[in-house]
Amino acid sequence: MKVRFNRTALQDALSLVTSIIPSRTPKPILQCMRIVADKDVVRLSATDMEAGITYTVTQVEVDKVGEAVVPADKFSSIVRESFDEVIELETDENSAHLKGSDSFFTIYTQDPTQYPTVPGFDGNADIEVGLDRLQDAISQTVFAAAKESTRYALNGILWEVHGKKLSLVATDGRRLAKSTLPLDKALREPEGRIIAPCKTMQLLEKIPARDQATVSLRFVDNHITFACDPVVISSNLVEGNFPKYEDIIPKDYDKKLTLPKDAFLSAVRRAALLASDDSKGIKLSLKKNTMVITSRAPETGDAQIDMSVEYENDPIEIGFNPQYLIDVLRVLKTSDFEMHLGQSDRPGLFKSGSGFLYIVMPVNL
Repeated sequence: MKVRFNRTALQDALSLVTSIIPSRTPKPILQCMRIVADKDVVRLSATDMEAGITYTVTQVEVDKVGEAVVPADKFSSIVRESFDEVIELETDENSAHLKGSDSFFTIYTQDPTQYPTVPGFDGNADIEVGLDRLQDAISQTVFAAAKESTRYALNGILWEVHGKKLSLVATDGRRLAKSTLPLDKALREPEGRIIAPCKTMQLLEKIPARDQATVSLRFVDNHITFACDPVVISSNLVEGNFPKYEDIIPKDYDKKLTLPKDAFLSAVRRAALLASDDSKGIKLSLKKNTMVITSRAPETGDAQIDMSVEYENDPIEIGFNPQYLIDVLRVLKTSDFEMHLGQSDRPGLFKSGSGFLYIVMPVNL
């Protein structure tokens, strides 16, 4: 194989492809990536055996087709530290040679036949959705998924397709986020509930945004595959049963107010500075046209933030983990949002726009 790359285009591809490579693995070949040069494109592929990615680089000149499996970290580091506009890659049976204007690197390769197959996107799409809308929905939900849980289903994001709408749902048992978005096409609804791993969703978030970019999806058995030129991402699905979350969405709350996102986020952050390590909570006290946000740490002190709000309902005091509020406020796409409350021992409900809701359990203070 002999190829000349535009270094910037190669670096963009490597930054996405190498993000899937495991830092520790009993199979050293998984810390490598496969490079395949065809007539006028080069494909970079990597996998951790649960998810796989292929990135097609078109800003290349291919003098000789071929393939090689190279250590991803070393290859990526060489490209990243280079300042050349063009980098030349040439391989022989056991090594890869990278040449710049004033540099020459040789790194040893592995047998391409030993590298696992990374699935492509074969067949027609089941659904299609705009990349920007999908990335917004992922950012609004992935943070609420469980980081470590024996209930594996909580470690992923639920995908639900109903007609021409897609809903993404994530929960860790203490909070729940749901984002609903329109589909461009819905040719076939998946059978059963689809739970995609968070790592796969975070890969989708990293695809460079482009005007009018569309993501095509296929659901096949226990796999999900995404295609968004020039990237194809495939993944196993998470096994397990996702909770029937519909039953916990409050529908009878009588206390509602609209809050400015930035001002409320600032107030929560400031109150959290003196939240106790034990309680990890702040208190929201609501009465007519006033919200007071307080926190207390017995060995440090206390904080009080006053906000003027439009509120005419009964007074209420409720405690929340401030980090759970900060997490959701960071991903809201609107300047204002609605907060709905019931009783002090019932979850808080947050709504933004027509397609996003967030439920968070209260804490005792």
